[in-house]
Amino acid sequence: MSLQRNVDPDQVGFDPVRLARVDTHFARYVDAGLLAGWQIVVTRRGEIAHASTYGMRDREAGLPVESDTLWRIYSMTKPVTSVAAMMLWEEGRLQLTDEIGRWLPEFADVRVYDRGSAAKPYTVPAVEPIRVWHLLTHTAGLTYGFLQTSVVDGLYRAAGFELYPPPHFDLATATAGLARLPLLFQPGTAWGYSVATDVLGRLIEVVSGQSLDDFFAERIFGPLGMTDTVWWAEGTDADRLAACYAPDPVTGRALRYDEIGSFALKEPALLSGGGGLLSTAADYHRFTQCLLRGGELDGARLLGPRTVRFMTRNHLPEGQDLGKLSTGGFAETTLDGIGFGLGFAVVQDPVPSRTPSNPGEFYWGGVASTAFWIDPVDEVTALLFAQLVPSSTHPLRPELRQLVYAALVD
Repeated sequence: MSLQRNVDPDQVGFDPVRLARVDTHFARYVDAGLLAGWQIVVTRRGEIAHASTYGMRDREAGLPVESDTLWRIYSMTKPVTSVAAMMLWEEGRLQLTDEIGRWLPEFADVRVYDRGSAAKPYTVPAVEPIRVWHLLTHTAGLTYGFLQTSVVDGLYRAAGFELYPPPHFDLATATAGLARLPLLFQPGTAWGYSVATDVLGRLIEVVSGQSLDDFFAERIFGPLGMTDTVWWAEGTDADRLAACYAPDPVTGRALRYDEIGSFALKEPALLSGGGGLLSTAADYHRFTQCLLRGGELDGARLLGPRTVRFMTRNHLPEGQDLGKLSTGGFAETTLDGIGFGLGFAVVQDPVPSRTPSNPGEFYWGGVASTAFWIDPVDEVTALLFAQLVPSSTHPLRPELRQLVYAALVD
């Protein structure tokens, strides 16, 4: 499925000349060799005001980015998993305050890192059990092995959990393995970007009685017509998949990174609700439009509008922002003035991050430089796709916001 502009920008409040600056600016990254290629989509009031591609999806093979290019969206899988969990919540099959040990008994008696080294850590009992809302908000005390900012993520790496889990682990065995590792902090007391959404994916499987891929296909992708969103690429899908790149440590130029990129070409042993999906701009556009419209698109309703509004409020303790609660390390967001809802970062105040937006905007991104945001105030959505790891290499996300909001003139 491809995606094309379907309205003149000035009909939905954009200055066409200003909006054209988006392509001019981002083309420089490709021309300088810093990105192989990209795809950008901007909408207003449900209409596509801007849809563009530039550069190569596979530079070495000479294949250009096209409207139906398939991208590794990594952590942009997390909002999909969060929506799935809230669909079960709407059916009364779980409560946000439920202890996850009710369904995942391996988490019934977790311990929390207190002091000591990775060789000899000292842990204490958790004062508060991990609850469903802790998983949705990354306040469970879980972490990522690749962060390399704490003793606990060192313990994750030692157990085989880095960017990917140990080979041949499925979701059930990975979740059990994570439960044996200490938490980084007491649940509900801090914010740490983590494998929480992978654990949430396992929770969805147990509560629903379906595998995560079947639940997504039946309850989300099928109803929304997201026919190109998959867990791995084979056949013609592999031909459309963009190659993965990483910056040269000396020159900054994008170098092919098949060590990571090749994982997308084979069926995964583990269905990662935190980062396992591949998708297209057209498919993820339908997902964002569904959320912008309060959980419904073209007659398919995933969530009620009040549920979407509830998910996109700040759920952090005492209404604090990430700047005050974050444990540090990599995250797909700035921290100051940003809250966190049930699966999304949420703008509280755009001034501290020095990036234009509206309070109530919600968003997330992926480690290979993909991103989206949804602004219910101005009814704007934006999508950015590239394949450069890590996403912190260039300030692509704030620059896109800067250019889009500067073009919005009504």
